[in-house]
Amino acid sequence: MKETLRMTSLFEKLYNGSPWIDVNLYDTLSPLSAAQAADRVVPQLNTIWEIVNHLISWRENVLQRIQGKVISTPDHNYFKPVNNTSAAAWKKTLAQLATSQENWQQLLQTYPKADLEKIYPNNQMNYYEHIQGILQHDAYHLGQIVLLAKLVKQKL
Repeated sequence: MKETLRMTSLFEKLYNGSPWIDVNLYDTLSPLSAAQAADRVVPQLNTIWEIVNHLISWRENVLQRIQGKVISTPDHNYFKPVNNTSAAAWKKTLAQLATSQENWQQLLQTYPKADLEKIYPNNQMNYYEHIQGILQHDAYHLGQIVLLAKLVKQKL
């Protein structure tokens, strides 16, 4: 199987399939209300919504990197407060996550295998490592989201 197809499969499973970790982003996030996503259930931690925005931003960042754009990571590392916590804004955030998923799927379907070995100048990692890294990043933060969602639901 072509390596980019394997990665496409991993993205699909982690977003809305049956990944090895038994939870996916869509099934974890879609039942949550805007109030639940915005709830800072533990004062020192990010909210679910802030984590989702962080995921979207990093997905977009790495997507641009592996297409040749050199990007500096902002000081806030894509963790920013959510100012509009309406149901419509939460729906828009989930749509942005879905769009980032579609963008990854489209890119990987035609991504040249040779480009996986290209080196990103800011960190000297190849593009394959960046793609695997964003999958690991999503899984890491999905674990946080699952825990926060359990805490939020217990408050009800």
